[in-house]
Amino acid sequence: MRQKKIPMRTCVITREKCEKKDLVRVVRTPEGSVVVDITGKQNGKGAYLKLSLEVIEKAMKSKALDRALEVEIPEGVYEELKKLLK
Repeated sequence: MRQKKIPMRTCVITREKCEKKDLVRVVRTPEGSVVVDITGKQNGKGAYLKLSLEVIEKAMKSKALDRALEVEIPEGVYEELKKLLK
């Protein structure tokens, strides 16, 4: 019996390859808004982050998400990511 393929994604901050379920996806929708995608299936350009406080703070400081999604990320998105930690 064949084993099921595990989808792997790369964190835009740490450049570490992890299983898709261990990362959170931030999406720039076709309308141009930026949202946190918990399901991982929303339409738009996505970027993956490890869900840890250090990674979220580094993303805010380095503006790596802004470059990955080619749009300015509002503070509310980072606050929503921090709420997911709890």
